Amino acid sequence: MRKDPLLAPVFAHMDDKHPHFVALWLGEVFGGPTHYSAFRGGHQHMATQHLGRGITEEQRRRWVGLLMDAADEVGLPRDPEFRAVFAYCIEWGTRMALIYSGESPPPVDAADMPHWEWGQTPPWQPEPPQHSSE
Repeated sequence: MRKDPLLAPVFAHMDDKHPHFVALWLGEVFGGPTHYSAFRGGHQHMATQHLGRGITEEQRRRWVGLLMDAADEVGLPRDPEFRAVFAYCIEWGTRMALIYSGESPPPVDAADMPHWEWGQTPPWQPEPPQHSSE
């Protein structure tokens, strides 16, 4: 991120462990261990990390694109249901970051960690193979 001309201003002073923290966040949000809350302070801490950063819509979109590319690179499931929920979560989170980074952010309170689940879209079923009657 620091080498990306568009995102460098946002990530210039970011902790080197930022990718690890993002992974902890996503893991917890999708039902994994509560390590982000236990070691980083949960949703309230996440919100404070964006205060005053002045993130632009263009930067938000670039970050979304890079996260989706990273999902491909690490081999996250490609089925439509998983990707729809993952994209929904990333869109929601980055739009919240945009709001918190703006000039008049809402109060940063001790909101519960968000939790995203499957079953929000119809499960994808591959078409059964067509057998010819020859």
